Amino acid sequence: MPGGTSRGVLKQKETYFLKIKKGNKLGIGECALFRGLSYDSTSDYEPKLKWLCEHINESSEYLLEELKEFPSIQFGLEQALLSVASDDKFEIFPSAFSKGEDVIAINGLIWMGDEGFMKRQIEEKLRQGFKTLKMKIGAIDFETELNVLKSIRQRFGPEQVELRVDANGAFTPEEAMGKLNRLSEYQLHSIEQPIRAGQWEAMSALCGKSPIPIALDEELIGLINPVIKKEMLNLIKPQYIILKPSLIGGFRGSSEWIAYAEKENVGWWITSALESNIGLNAIAQFTYNQINPMPQGLGTGGLFTNNLASPLRIDNGSLIISEPGQWGELKQFLKH
Repeated sequence: MPGGTSRGVLKQKETYFLKIKKGNKLGIGECALFRGLSYDSTSDYEPKLKWLCEHINESSEYLLEELKEFPSIQFGLEQALLSVASDDKFEIFPSAFSKGEDVIAINGLIWMGDEGFMKRQIEEKLRQGFKTLKMKIGAIDFETELNVLKSIRQRFGPEQVELRVDANGAFTPEEAMGKLNRLSEYQLHSIEQPIRAGQWEAMSALCGKSPIPIALDEELIGLINPVIKKEMLNLIKPQYIILKPSLIGGFRGSSEWIAYAEKENVGWWITSALESNIGLNAIAQFTYNQINPMPQGLGTGGLFTNNLASPLRIDNGSLIISEPGQWGELKQFLKH
């Protein structure tokens, strides 16, 4: 399903799979490149993948350090190493979730489009049992977007349905506060990235005055140096940060951001970034083990027409592994 954002409409998503063989064991990881958004969306991407394959027997510490400017390849390598070391290549972070005994609460994602299209998505998500909706805003008429939010609030209070919005940096610093004030009428949980990344002073001013909690998303992409990460959090002082492992250095990068955020009393949650079910499975297992009760952003796997089949399912607004061990298509894919 084409995904509309303020940066345009996504119609396809390329990805790469890293397969590792060790003895008679196979492991797999997804290097989930996101063209136009990833820090590593460069012409050097495939040469770097080739370099990794040629140096795969080097230590993981050396490889991850060499790949620090290629966060999605770091992410794929981490997965593949955990996968080949596991008794079950698709259970890389064992837990009640990975065994199908527990679920992860997630938000239902509403993509941009005309008012009718967005309302139809909302109705579908509500039928599916979602209690948290995340709506993309910033590309169509602002009044129309407000009307959609108003229509939800006329039916459901904030205690019944939590509303998040994601502007993907669509507002200018000059107009942002006025729009945040108007959005606040609909008792929103948070707004992601109201202005484009890199405007630290302006974002800091917004976070200090906004009537809606602000979550940083794109702001994290490309920040590699720990000193710069801490400096950004300390200056902007956001209410939340959003972690996309494919875009911020995999599990290691995500864990680093979580540690910095918690030290600064900044909330956080984890979101997938249009990975296939291989990457989504890994992110979900990692997320569950972080023990964060907030609804997470792990519902993007259902957009694709040609995703690899897996036991991941959405059930009553939560993500679940419905039949652990039933990865038939992926096991066949891995053998090829």
